[in-house]
Amino acid sequence: MPKMKTHSGAAKRFSKTGSGKWKRNKANAQHILTKKSPKRIRGFRGTTLVAPSDVKALNRLIPGA
Repeated sequence: MPKMKTHSGAAKRFSKTGSGKWKRNKANAQHILTKKSPKRIRGFRGTTLVAPSDVKALNRLIPGA
């Protein structure tokens, strides 16, 4: 059997935490910020955990992590 390949795009966007959960950046903070309130923009900072329903797909995209 050939080796499984890592999905490069997913590997750049997601990383594992120490406890084995998946971490991601928040969306909607890159452009068209003028119509978004400062309170809303602050909420886009930092990272959050991937939803449990998406973990199975992510493990398939990044097999070795």
